[in-house]
Amino acid sequence: MNLNAGEVLQPVFHFLDGIIQDYGVYLYLVLVWLSLILIAWILSGGLRRRQSQQSSSVIVPGVIITMRPPVTPPPPPPCIGIGHDPVSDDHADNW
Repeated sequence: MNLNAGEVLQPVFHFLDGIIQDYGVYLYLVLVWLSLILIAWILSGGLRRRQSQQSSSVIVPGVIITMRPPVTPPPPPPCIGIGHDPVSDDHADNW
């Protein structure tokens, strides 16, 4: 007894080759139309899981808005640099 997969399936391959050789165009057309019907069924919700009416629970997401006190900005950093002294400027004008 030979259990080689190639030899066991040889009659099936010959049958499929004969069918494709004789009716290949018709098989192609049927498979195209069936695939279009399958795609339409999937897009219309055919693969969604059916929920039973007894154990259906609805979860509604909610938005919670809380009021926070306004945040006070930090004080500005000190100015580092050369500034003019208004007293000395006035004094320079008098000379």
